[in-house]
Amino acid sequence: MIIRRDTSNRRRQIAALLQEQGSVQIASLAEVFNVSSQTLRKDLNFLDSKGICTRSAGGALLHSGSAPPKEAAVAVKRTLFAPQKVRIGQAAAKLIEAGDSILLDSGSTTLQVARHIRDEDSLVVVTNDVGILNELVSREHTQVVFLGGSLRRKSLSFYGLQTERALQELHVDKLFLAADGFDIEPGITTHFEPEAVLNRLMCNCAREIIAVADSSKFGRVCLHKVLEPQRISKLVTDAGIPEDAREALAAAGVEVIIA
Repeated sequence: MIIRRDTSNRRRQIAALLQEQGSVQIASLAEVFNVSSQTLRKDLNFLDSKGICTRSAGGALLHSGSAPPKEAAVAVKRTLFAPQKVRIGQAAAKLIEAGDSILLDSGSTTLQVARHIRDEDSLVVVTNDVGILNELVSREHTQVVFLGGSLRRKSLSFYGLQTERALQELHVDKLFLAADGFDIEPGITTHFEPEAVLNRLMCNCAREIIAVADSSKFGRVCLHKVLEPQRISKLVTDAGIPEDAREALAAAGVEVIIA
């Protein structure tokens, strides 16, 4: 029974990843789910038989008759590449110094940054993310500034004119910026236009911009641009980042930290 339940859950997560990215590769799935390539081929063949994907060399593509790639709900995002996000959160939190004022963008990876902030450090943390607020509400030494606005239930975050006005009055030491897509040419992108507007304002009010993104985000381009990669000072990611992206970022003066 346990094996069947694990199989069903894994296949749901792979289907969600296909919807989010448009394609998957067996090599990266094996790292995420810690199962054999043979098992994953069976999973993809099963999803192919259900019309969800079309098998390709080394992976699968979202079926042409399916809906185009779209943003996954926050509950799904938190299950995707979870071990990598935990390590990224741990490494990114080490960049925070006592006395810092930081801004945490909404997202499943920035949530992991919040979870690994040292309890004893006196900090000011600004965020628009409900999950991050809940994570930090009991931290005795952390002053939390929550940005209001309109609730976007899909991401459990706030956005809109009220949020933008609040940001215009702030200045922080470090912004930890999440990404739906990360490509060297188009830059950091996101699915939701108001979020892109908000992210650009976040970048304008931060002395230093630190991007946090697992390697599945690389090569993915979403509709709305946030900023060019050259504007970030550091990127915290995992070992799956494509080598050409890593080299291009290093050439642009971006410090790439592998978690």
